[in-house]
Amino acid sequence: MHDKDNQNLTRKELSETLADQLGFSQSNCAQIVDSFLGNLKDSMLRGESVKLVHFGTFTVRDKSPRRGRNPRTGETITIKKRQAISFRPSKKLREQVND
Repeated sequence: MHDKDNQNLTRKELSETLADQLGFSQSNCAQIVDSFLGNLKDSMLRGESVKLVHFGTFTVRDKSPRRGRNPRTGETITIKKRQAISFRPSKKLREQVND
């Protein structure tokens, strides 16, 4: 699907693969990919979890403030309250990765 030297899968590569597999134009597939990713992003920006069956769940989690250390200076700092996105793969995906 993508160049093995480059471990990143780009939107362009994804739309090219869809076009090859489905026979749609590359521009239509690019719109599909952009629409899907846009909806995924919008849901997470609203704080909603997104579950893709047999793939996994993206969850927005609140992270409490905590004490940390600047590794460069050793100075103790307070890391501010923030939100983080986590991904939990489905059981089926975990099993396939581990086979």
